[in-house]
This record gives sequence, C-alpha cells and structure tokens, in this order.
Amino acid sequence: MSRSAIDDISPAATPAPLPRAGKIALRSAPELSIIVPTFNEHANVPILVERLSRLLGSCDWEIVFVDDNSPDGTAAAARAIGETDGRVRCIRRIGRRGLAGACLEGMLSSQARYVAVMDADLQHDEAVLVPMLDNLRSGRTDLVVASRYLDGGSATGLSKQRSRVSRWSNAVVRHLLGIELTDPMSGHFMIRRDAFEALAPAISSQGFKILLDILATARGCLRTVELPSAFHERQHGESKLDSKIALDFTALVTAKLTNDAVSARFLLFCLVGLTGIAVHLSVLSVLLAASLSFGPAQALATVGAIAWNFVLNNLFTYRDQRLTGWHFVTGLIRFQVICAIGAISNVGIATWIYDYDSVWWIAGLGGALIGTVWNFVVSAAFVWRQR
Repeated sequence: MSRSAIDDISPAATPAPLPRAGKIALRSAPELSIIVPTFNEHANVPILVERLSRLLGSCDWEIVFVDDNSPDGTAAAARAIGETDGRVRCIRRIGRRGLAGACLEGMLSSQARYVAVMDADLQHDEAVLVPMLDNLRSGRTDLVVASRYLDGGSATGLSKQRSRVSRWSNAVVRHLLGIELTDPMSGHFMIRRDAFEALAPAISSQGFKILLDILATARGCLRTVELPSAFHERQHGESKLDSKIALDFTALVTAKLTNDAVSARFLLFCLVGLTGIAVHLSVLSVLLAASLSFGPAQALATVGAIAWNFVLNNLFTYRDQRLTGWHFVTGLIRFQVICAIGAISNVGIATWIYDYDSVWWIAGLGGALIGTVWNFVVSAAFVWRQR
C-alpha cells in the first residue's frame, strides 16, 4: 500500500483501543477436591452439595461430579448448581462408562492438594471428610480410608448378601495381595494428589474399586490410616452393583498378582473366552443330536460361540466403550472375521509347534495362546475403538 493511501485512511477506520481492563482477582486451586462418580443420581446431587456446604464451610473445597451421561439429567442438575456456586463442577463423559474410570478422570482433573472420593448415593458418611483432611494436613499420612469394619464403624447400609460378599472379598484381598487394612474395598477415601499422580499411570480405568487398585499398585509405599465410618442405607436411586463386579474383582486381583504383567481387560477377555468354549460344545452337541453332519455343525457352533463372546465382551470387557445400534452390528461382523483369522492362526501355530516337538498339549496350548492374543489385540484396535 502506498504512503498516500495510508494517509487517506480516516482515523475512524482504525480500530479503537481496547478498554483498559481492571485488575483480575486470581483464585488459587482449592485445598480439597471431592470426586463423586455418578450415574442416575439426579435427586442426590443437591442434597450432597448442601451437606458438604454445611460441613466444609471453613475449608477451601470443590466437588467434581463425573457423570457417565446419565439419562435422568444428573449432569444438568450438577451444572445448574455450579452456575451460582463455583465450587461445583461437572465432567460429563460420553461413550465411556465405569466407576474406576470416572474416579480416575475426576482425580486427574483436580489441581487441589488433596483429593477425596465418595459416592453420590448418600451412603458414605460425609462427616469423616473432616478428620480425613486433618490427618493429611499433618504431613504424616498419604492416604486415609473410611473403614466400615474398624471399631466404631458400621455397615448397616449393606444387605446381608452384600455384607457377606464385602467381607469375603476383603479377606481375599488381604490374603492374596497382602494389604493389611480392615476395608481395602472401601469406596470412600482421601489421598494426597501428588501421591496419586505418581501412581496414576499404572491404575486401571476398568473395574469398580479404585482404592484396591491404588493400594495394590503402591505395594505398601503409601502411609495409610483408617478411620471408622458408618455406611448408611440408600435413600434415592438404585444400586449399581451387580454380577459384573465378580469378573472385575477376579481380573483386578489376578492382574495385581502378576505385577500387572497381564492386564485386567485381557483377563476378562480370556474369562469370556472360556465361557465361549462351553457354548461351542453345547451347540455342537445339539446340532449333532439333530443329525447334522459334523462339518456344518462345527461351523455353526463356531459362529455361535464367537457371537456369544462378542456379546459378553461388549457387556463386560469393553463396557466403557460399549457398542450400540449400527456400531454393534458392524462390530459383530468385524469380530467374526478377526476370530476366524485367529482360529486359522491357532491351527497353523499349533501344527508348527507339533512338527517341531511332538507334545500335543504344548502345541495345543501354544496355538490357543497365539489365537487369543491375536483376537484381543486386533479386536481392541478394530472393533471397540473403531469410533
């Protein structure tokens, strides 16, 4: 542009300077973040916030609801409160499910010095948060656990069946993993955030008991204190615990027993595969009894077993990435193809091993292992991560 053209520009055409902003008050991170995983807890959200407001008035705190896209509007309820109360935040997770994953995501979103985890169902005693915080402030503790089974605590909110399962699983954990706490399966605890950050890369997003994973991963390196706590009856909503937790628990304990050499997700995949063998043999026997020749019967039984494995893996192993609608159909087709290739690999590897060393069970086990690893790795990449 020429000098004359520049001179012809009217002063009014030049942008006006921005108004001078006033000094912005900066707010430091809160001392305590309370992470609350939610799914269909709409009615409990305002009650919990109100209780914490009364309890923690003298503390700089925040509550982070991590919601797995609840259809009842839980996230909207949390955000409505957060519009007028900056201490209330909400992370809405789309396409991801699972208690441990929600806790992990919420804790990693925190900038606070201390991080607590508790349920939204009002069964955890929020009053224990105060002595928990006092213990961590002392500098002599890394982790404080609210125990239902310590003297002074109670588990009256558990049904008889859940109480038996809880005590049994605690005993298994203490025996197998050497975790000497009265309640390593507790869902209510508080930890120094820097201590958690150091462990986070080894924590699984699968499962339902993140405290157990933290304790097993730390291997005694955390200075831990237990405090007695009452576990109350649920007032609103429904319990999220079901038969899936048995698979999660088995997979997590086994993974920790192997020093995480084998992932919990892979173990779930293998457990599902074992049920597929039973389905395969059952279908095969029925078809043979119906006078179908072996070849077609074996083919149909194989397709049926693979479909069974896909459905169970979608429900349990990959429930945090669960496929629905059209993705379910395309995923099933992909899984059938992948497992068919895995079966061919199984036979080829087993034959090669048998030719090298004619021990049938070694050849069979080697082929099965290669086929399973193939199915797991490839389906993880092309079935449940296709979106």
